[in-house]
Amino acid sequence: MSNDIQEVKKESSSYATGLGSLESVHVFAPATVANVVCGFDVLGFAVNEPGDEVIMRRKDKPGITISKITGDDGRLPLDPAKNTVSVSVQHYLDSIGSSDIGLDIELHKKMPIGSGLGSSSASTVAGLFAIKTLLGDDTDPMKLLPFAMKGEEMACGHGHADNVAPALLGGFVLIRSYDPLDVVRLPSPKGLYCAIVFPDVDVPTREARQIIRNKIQMKDAVTQWGNIAGLVSGLFMQDVDLIGRSMQDVLVEPVRSMLIPDFYKMREIAMENGAVSFGISGSGPSVFAFTRDEETAKLITQKLQQHLTNIKIGSNGYVSPINDGGPKVIG
Repeated sequence: MSNDIQEVKKESSSYATGLGSLESVHVFAPATVANVVCGFDVLGFAVNEPGDEVIMRRKDKPGITISKITGDDGRLPLDPAKNTVSVSVQHYLDSIGSSDIGLDIELHKKMPIGSGLGSSSASTVAGLFAIKTLLGDDTDPMKLLPFAMKGEEMACGHGHADNVAPALLGGFVLIRSYDPLDVVRLPSPKGLYCAIVFPDVDVPTREARQIIRNKIQMKDAVTQWGNIAGLVSGLFMQDVDLIGRSMQDVLVEPVRSMLIPDFYKMREIAMENGAVSFGISGSGPSVFAFTRDEETAKLITQKLQQHLTNIKIGSNGYVSPINDGGPKVIG
């Protein structure tokens, strides 16, 4: 990843002197669904909601400050050395020789922390897109990915890209390789919707990674490879049935599902009500289902939330198509 950062330094060095003309910018970055059932650490896609917002302003005094964080119930640090947004922005500024610039950041969490929906990556991507916009840097947004991965490394101990890449680029992405970093944007069928339900239970990402098996049987590996290939093929062929058949995980889901109350009952409810597929979003506890239309996605979200209410678990629900745009300036 250091080589990727060096490339950004070469391409963006001109912005160290130009620095753009904007004084402030307000950016939204989307939530993401990582793994997409069978694609552990290599597949992810962005959704329209929820997401996070960053307001970034220039200030005269050099250095980065965080003046406000909302929507986090006091859980996130205001210390710029400990917050994923400011840390990733600082890495970016260091790479282009503008480490002495003065910035103030407001972070507005519009999505649950620890939801399995890429909460930290949405915040980080919003911050990086904000500084890119503020400085008038028109290089390829893909160049921000190594810095976003630095934020993920701080958040969960592992700099994976299956959340930050779709949040940054929009759409469906495949992480073909991490060394060297090679990210491929994939097509997706028009009309494909996602029903997402976040049960109000705690499944920390670090702990969810620790329970995954380090060794697997060859027959399970072959099954997983076939499903990943089938899912990618289904996306390119616009074949929703193939997508549904391919979204099966024999490696990670059997273990992580134990951390999510009534996971298999929720799958049954989703499939009985028209879901194409069902699985865990990221490390959980959020679950998601693909559907062929918005109305089915709304119905499944309602049914799943009602089931959780019946077993005395609160939840948030979201319905969205796949977000093709990624982050955007909203003010």
